[in-house]
Order: sequence, then structure tokens, then C-alpha cells
Amino acid sequence: MRYLLAGGELPRVYCCHCRACQSWSSSAFTEQAPVRESELTVSGALATFTYQTPSGATSTHSACAKCFSRVFNVNERLPGYALLRAGTLDDSHAIVPVAHIWTSAKQPWVVLPEGVPAFDEGAPQDEFRKLTGLE
Repeated sequence: MRYLLAGGELPRVYCCHCRACQSWSSSAFTEQAPVRESELTVSGALATFTYQTPSGATSTHSACAKCFSRVFNVNERLPGYALLRAGTLDDSHAIVPVAHIWTSAKQPWVVLPEGVPAFDEGAPQDEFRKLTGLE
């Protein structure tokens, strides 16, 4: 399975430190990049499952059908966008996160960089949209 993003630039990435993201990523946090669904082209088989978030929103997750690595999800609260798992990008080494959310649940050994916005819970929608480039 491969995917291609239109535009050629790395998307803006934020890190989520909530317990669900820690569990699902088997790590301390996830790196997620909101991208327009219309700019994401996937080749190869995907495995999908639907999840109802604690807030009641429906989220559909897509993983590589061969290795089961989660690649992206779409959430009804963010129509037209996919939340791409930034660690799957070919240039993931060049990622510089624009924000950290749910830092109240972060692992105590994770040190957040100075000057990058951090929020105890989710960021206010207007600020989140500005930071991540959502329109």
C-alpha cells in the first residue's frame, strides 16, 4: 500500500498525547497531519474500521491491509479532511510539529519544545485550524 499527497509540501503536523492515541500508537503520542481528502490518493488495499469517539463522533480508520499500520482516519466532525499518521510519510524525519494537544496526559519523560503551542486538552477550534492550516 502506498499513498500520494498532492501539492508536494509536507503537511502541518500536531502531536496528540491523549491516552487513546498512546494506546493506538503503542507509543507516547501520535503525530497527525490534517490533509484534504481530495489531495490524498491511496493505491493498494486498506483495512478499515469505524469507532465512536468519547465525544460521540464517528471516526473511520484506515490501515494498510498487509501490515495493519494505521495510515489515516476521517472524522465526521472534520468533513473533507483526513488525519494522516505523519510517521508514515517518506520524509517523516523533516516533520516539525506546530502544536501539542492533551498534554495533561503526556508521559512525564516527554519534554515539549519551547515556543510550540501546547494545550492541556484539545486546542480551541479557531486556534487549531490556524495552526494546522485548516480552512
